[in-house]
Amino acid sequence: MEWIRNFPFFAILLAMVSGPISSVLPGRHARRVSFLVVIASGLLSVCTLVYVLYTGEAFTYQMGAFPAPFGNEIRAGVLEAMTATFFCLIMLLSLVGGYRFTAVDIVEDRENLFYILINLLLASLLALIYTNDLFTGYVFIEINTIAACGLIMIRGWGRNLLAATKYMIMSLLGSGLLLISIAILYGITGHLLMEPMHGAILSIVENGTYTEPLTVAVGLFCVGIAIKSALFPFHSWLPDAYGYSTCSSSAILSSLVSKGYIFLLIKFFYRVIGTDIIHQIQVDDVLFVFGIAGMIFGSVSAIQQTDVGRMIAFSSVAQIGYIYMGFGLNTEAGMIASIFHILAHSAGKSLLFVSLNGLTGGNWENANYRKLRGAAYRNRIAGVGFAVGSLSMVGIPLLAGFTSKVYFAQAAFGVTSTTKQLVTLVALAVSTILNAMYFIGQTINIYTPLQRTEGRPRVAVGRAMWTATVLFILLNLLLGIGSEPIFRWIEEGLRLFG
Repeated sequence: MEWIRNFPFFAILLAMVSGPISSVLPGRHARRVSFLVVIASGLLSVCTLVYVLYTGEAFTYQMGAFPAPFGNEIRAGVLEAMTATFFCLIMLLSLVGGYRFTAVDIVEDRENLFYILINLLLASLLALIYTNDLFTGYVFIEINTIAACGLIMIRGWGRNLLAATKYMIMSLLGSGLLLISIAILYGITGHLLMEPMHGAILSIVENGTYTEPLTVAVGLFCVGIAIKSALFPFHSWLPDAYGYSTCSSSAILSSLVSKGYIFLLIKFFYRVIGTDIIHQIQVDDVLFVFGIAGMIFGSVSAIQQTDVGRMIAFSSVAQIGYIYMGFGLNTEAGMIASIFHILAHSAGKSLLFVSLNGLTGGNWENANYRKLRGAAYRNRIAGVGFAVGSLSMVGIPLLAGFTSKVYFAQAAFGVTSTTKQLVTLVALAVSTILNAMYFIGQTINIYTPLQRTEGRPRVAVGRAMWTATVLFILLNLLLGIGSEPIFRWIEEGLRLFG
């Protein structure tokens, strides 16, 4: 079974190669290629997950058979394979759910470009998950940024172009900070591969040399990732970028792109710097403060929106805050809760954007709070999907969001600092109340019957959207009531990280 060790590389290569191939194909053929690539990459990731669960150990794949420090490496363990599998599933369901709207939103001669960008985005996400080289991670961060920017502006509307411009400016700022950080780390360690770099950093800390450059490098890396993942207060680009894109683009951008950056940050903490050093230079405390602030201010901003697309987008700021709050607890339980929340938020947010498109008929002009009144009766499956996604975000039992918040609460009780424990529990309670104010309020709105004189025609439900919505609902339920094995996989994955 040793040949399975090639699968992570094959998945990345397949997605990369399919981009140029799609560029010479008509739109409908490019669409088929893209769907096949996402499915194939998902199957390769499933095989990798089964393999590492069977062997109980992670493995590295040397590019070109060149060993460290000269060669580039891919590393696969339980956490990497599980995350890659989940990301492929979310991307596939998002593409299926937005299938009918994509053909309407994008002019025919741009359709193959849309799927080229999807393929490049998938390749970059898989590379961020599997790479064992910090500079390679930076390269694929840039590919991810360019692909995401293209998906934002593919519609060609004025506000899409404005959103893409804001996104690119903020992303370039974050990328610049990341590059400076990596350059500093390379200068003081002489390595780019994560394991050798970690060994050199341990020596630096032990000897007391280069401690100031190390602190600066860690700070720049964290700020760069915070900007790119829209942690408060670096979130100004997010509402327009997510709120006005095509159906599939919104679902993919909101659920996967930021999570790819955050996954690299997790690897940076565990495999490059070390959690003890992170705590020593108090990075965890800073992330905790901004995570809590994001949880509250993101929800407050969402309450103020009349456009439901922007409301959902602002809620992502709050959900990203949850993830960073878990990092700030600096415990294994807190990290496990954050990683599980990455999965829970991805499943719930994609469901919300796909369902919203079903409620509006793919027309963002109809996403106003008032215009969506009674919309659940015009597209019943979209109404159910929006309700399930909303209740999951609030944290209603049996759904993914509830399980995620329970894990955060349990993690808070394991923190030695009484202040952090109390602040975490209060923030969870306040954030949940704020979530309920706008998500349950909007759910009631779409199920409020209209008078006959105000009635609007039913929205046609395509088979693809119906299938994707049902599968997203089942996925949210699975994460809610079947989280135990996923929790164990995350725990095992973090053990292998160390």
